[in-house]
Amino acid sequence: MTKRVAIIGAGPAGLTAAYLLGKAKQEVIVFEKDPKYVGGISRTESYKGYHFDIGGHRFFSKSKEVEDFWTEILGDEMLERPRSSRIYYNKKFFAYPLAAFEALRKLGIVESTLCVLSYLKAKMFPVKNPANFEDWVINQFGKRLFNIFFKTYTEKVWGIPCREISADWAAQRIKGLSLSSAIWNALFKPKQGGGNKDKVIKTLIDSFRYPKYGPGMMWETCRDKCKAMGVQVEMNCGVKDIHMADGKWTVHTTNGRTFDGFDHVLSSAPMREMIASVTPRFPEKAFSSSQHLGYRDFLTVVLICKDEDAFSDNWIYIHDPSVKVGRIQNFKSWSPYMVPDPNMACYGLEYFCFEGDGLWTSSDETLINLAKKEIEQIGLTKDSAVVDGYVVRQQKAYPVYDHSYKENVEDVREALKNYPGLYLVGRNGMHKYNNQDHSMMTAMLAAKNIIAGKELYDLWDVNEDAEYHEGGLRGAEKVSERLVPEKIK
Repeated sequence: MTKRVAIIGAGPAGLTAAYLLGKAKQEVIVFEKDPKYVGGISRTESYKGYHFDIGGHRFFSKSKEVEDFWTEILGDEMLERPRSSRIYYNKKFFAYPLAAFEALRKLGIVESTLCVLSYLKAKMFPVKNPANFEDWVINQFGKRLFNIFFKTYTEKVWGIPCREISADWAAQRIKGLSLSSAIWNALFKPKQGGGNKDKVIKTLIDSFRYPKYGPGMMWETCRDKCKAMGVQVEMNCGVKDIHMADGKWTVHTTNGRTFDGFDHVLSSAPMREMIASVTPRFPEKAFSSSQHLGYRDFLTVVLICKDEDAFSDNWIYIHDPSVKVGRIQNFKSWSPYMVPDPNMACYGLEYFCFEGDGLWTSSDETLINLAKKEIEQIGLTKDSAVVDGYVVRQQKAYPVYDHSYKENVEDVREALKNYPGLYLVGRNGMHKYNNQDHSMMTAMLAAKNIIAGKELYDLWDVNEDAEYHEGGLRGAEKVSERLVPEKIK
């Protein structure tokens, strides 16, 4: 039986669901508020022929279904790229993930000795059941290495002290990585093609796939294939509100249009905004909880420069508190096709902020001048090498993992049971710090439920297993076999 499905947001989750539902001959309409780009935060913007990501996106997944999906959409247009990233601290560059011996050597004998002693202390007297990011990382690396390699950058990203950030974020992003595992990896580098697949730490991968012209190429091609299957994609069409009555959903858009008769609504819009737009209104507890969810915004200052072989990393984390920039992307290292002139380079300096604060509201000229000053201060290129600049602002880039976020999300999740046909998917939709592939997994399971006409899979189990999130080999497992509880199989 054909279902009518509304999908809010044309990011990785929304377009993955649209593609799979379109293949299954369902009636699908996608609503995207951006007038030009699809892909959400995984889009690729362009300026004078230069292409650049909004944050940088590796195409690497343990899920076979995700890897196969990417191949089906782009095929040979996916490049295999080496991973290279470093940390800048105290006027020195350190490999990341941390190469233990190099890090200790560059820190000097005295500091490295203190770091090792601090690590041993953490192993002997760990914080039991660490609830915040600071305690979790100290347990893994010791307090001195936490202060050097984690504190400054993390607080730049989130804008709040590390003790106010939930340990869940650390467990997701760097699960299994510690000083001892970094040393072990340096001595006995795991082979990507063999051994125990659950013992490879995703943080330590040394290569990934990447579309020739950036991640937006994946989602633009996916959109085109969706449309060829009959999926309706409405651009420049935000959703004002959605209404449920008699088992059907109606969508009212920001441009005054009404679409009705939907059996299902899949939303990757920020949870805080989505819940506020639903009628009948959510119960007060769940509604209030949704409104207490926080988000972190950021902006990218793109600098087009003469290529002076300044650095070859994909990106560099900036841990120096003397500059505001948090991370620097080298788009030519992601793909040489991103830069049209081989004599030029294109760098993206990322500044984490809150919408409306001093950085966010600064003029583009002010931000470009700041970026030119800071990239020269760090020593990556000279102000004189910069020939042009461009600024991209990204709202709600990161769902904030503060101490109350989990309870707030759980309240919403519980209330959703009374709204049949409404699925929240993706990073902002579920308020989960998902990677692109995990956002896609939630959409895949939602599509399977809709096509089957029953709730076979629980989307919320995706990414709850932190060990899965950061471990495993490319394409090693199926979404439906690995992420669904035993009782559902």
